[in-house]
Amino acid sequence: MNVSRANEQRIDPAVWEGPQMRQALAIRDMAAVYRLLQRVGVTQRRIAALTAQSQSEISEILNGRQAMAYEVLGRIAEGLGIPRGYMGLAYDPCSERQAASAVPDQWNGFDEEQQAQRLLAHAAQVTIGATVVRPDDWANPVVCPETPLPSRVGRSDVEHIEVTTGTLRNLDYRYGGGLCRDAVLAQLARSQRLLSAECSEQVARLLHRALADQHSLAGWTSFDVGMYGAARAHLARALEQAKHAGEPSLAANVLYRMGRVQLHCGRPLEALRFFQLGQICAQDASCERTVAMLCANEAWAYALLGDAGLALKSLTRARDEFARASGQRVAPWLSFFGVADLDAMSGMVFAALGGDHLEAAVGRLTSAIQGRDPGMARSRVFEQTTLATVRLKAGDLHSGLKEGHQAVTSAVQLHSVRVVERLAPLRAAAVERSDNADCRDLAHRISTVRAA
Repeated sequence: MNVSRANEQRIDPAVWEGPQMRQALAIRDMAAVYRLLQRVGVTQRRIAALTAQSQSEISEILNGRQAMAYEVLGRIAEGLGIPRGYMGLAYDPCSERQAASAVPDQWNGFDEEQQAQRLLAHAAQVTIGATVVRPDDWANPVVCPETPLPSRVGRSDVEHIEVTTGTLRNLDYRYGGGLCRDAVLAQLARSQRLLSAECSEQVARLLHRALADQHSLAGWTSFDVGMYGAARAHLARALEQAKHAGEPSLAANVLYRMGRVQLHCGRPLEALRFFQLGQICAQDASCERTVAMLCANEAWAYALLGDAGLALKSLTRARDEFARASGQRVAPWLSFFGVADLDAMSGMVFAALGGDHLEAAVGRLTSAIQGRDPGMARSRVFEQTTLATVRLKAGDLHSGLKEGHQAVTSAVQLHSVRVVERLAPLRAAAVERSDNADCRDLAHRISTVRAA
C-alpha cells in the first residue's frame, strides 16, 4: 500500500523538461520551481511530503527564502525526482553514464614503477600495431583526479587566476563565447576550490575580486551562446563577490552586463534600471570611464524606448565622462571600453533613433570599425551588421549589401549565438527592399545562417 501511494505522489518526469522549469532549476530558484509545480496541480502539501520539508518551509521558500544548502537541494531533487544534473548537483544519471563510459583507469592500484612498465608496454603495442585502437572511445573522458591545490593561497595564486581570466576574455572577444565557455567554467571550478584554503585577509579580498571577475566572464560567455539562465546566475554571484571584495568598479561592470542581457532580450526598460544601478557603483568607485560606459548604454536603452531627448543627453554625458577619464588606470574588466567602443555605442544610439540620425549613425559606426583592434572581432561584426542595416534603411543599397555580406561572412566564423541573433534587423531591412534581387539574396542568406 505504501508503494502504491508513493507511485501516486510521483511527479511526471515531463514536468522537468519545460524551458521555464529548466531555467529555474539551472539557477536553483526553488521558489520558481515550486510555483511552476503548483501551476500543474502539485500542492504545497504534496511538495512537503516528497521533500521532507514542513509546509511552513515551503511557504518561506515561496516567499523568497533561498534554499542553497547542498544537502537540502539534494533532498529536494531526490524527493521530487528532479535529474540532479539539471540543478548542477553531482552524481546525476547523466554524469553516472558519462563516468561509466569513461576510459578505464589503467593506473590505479599500481606503484610508480609498475605504472611506468605498463605505459611502456602499451606504447610498444600501439607503435607496432599490436593492439586494437578504438577511435570511438576517444570521445569519452579519461578518469583523472582533481589537481592538488596549495594548502595556503598567496598573492601569486590570485595573480594566476587574473592572468587566466584575461587570456580567456581575449579568446571570447576574438572568437565568441562558444569557443571558450567550457574553459572558463573549468577554471572557475578550480578557482572556487581555493576558497577552502588558508590565506591572509588581504589575499582573501583579492581572491573574491578575481572570482567575481571570473564569474562575470562565465556569465558573459553563457550570454553569448544564448544560455540566459546560466548567464544571470553567474552574474548574480559575480555582483555579490565584487561587493564583498569592496570593488565598486567591478560591481558596476557586472551591472552593465546584467543590463546588456536584458537589452538583448528585448527589455530596454529593465536594462535601463541595471545601467542606472551601475552608475551608483561607478560613482562610488570614482571611475569616470565606467560612468561613461554606463551612460552610453543608458543612452541606447533610452533610444530603444523612443526617448530621443534623454538618449542624446546620456550620450553627451558619456562623452564628457570619457574625456575626463583620460590618463586613468584601466581595470582589466573595463579595458574593452575605449574610443572605438564609445563610437560604436554612439552609432547604436543614432541607429535606434533613426530618421535624421541615420547619417550620424553611419559616421560613428564607420569610425568604430576603423578603430577596432583586430582582437575585437565580435564587436566589429556587431558594428558591421548595424552599419549595413542603417545603409539599407537610408537607401544606400550598394554599400549596405556589400557590408551586409561581409557581416554575415564574419558572423559564421564566430562561436556566438548572439552575433547570429543580431543579424535579424539586417534581414528585416533587406526584406523591406525585396523588390531588389540582391536584397532578397541577402535576406535569404541570413535566414539560412539563423536556421543552421
